[in-house]
Amino acid sequence: MRFVVLVKANAQSEAGLLPTREQFAEMGKFNEELSKAGVMLAADGLHASSKGVRLKFTGSGRPAITDGPFAETKELVAGFWIVQGKSKEEIVERFTQAPFDGGQEIEIRQIYEIEDFGDFLSDDMREKMEAQRR
Repeated sequence: MRFVVLVKANAQSEAGLLPTREQFAEMGKFNEELSKAGVMLAADGLHASSKGVRLKFTGSGRPAITDGPFAETKELVAGFWIVQGKSKEEIVERFTQAPFDGGQEIEIRQIYEIEDFGDFLSDDMREKMEAQRR
């Protein structure tokens, strides 16, 4: 099972403030443990929303484009991991050890696998999706 772990943005991440060297070192150690356990597939931090763009699709042709920053910090993502494990409980337990403090929030969500779609997908569509993921 694959999961995305979303790191919620906060005032510091939206201000473009980078973690301290000590925080980088702690996160590096945590990421190394995830890698050694064969759990981590990808991980990265994101620039502040002031450097981002939103596209809103309304069905009326070209989408509306809005440059950041975006007002609701609590709805923004500052970083992510893509991890794999046997269960949601395993991933939750691993991330209870994440080196965060000060009210930082993360969200864990399972990623759809091709098998989750069952008979909904035609064999042709299933093959195309598998090829895209490789």
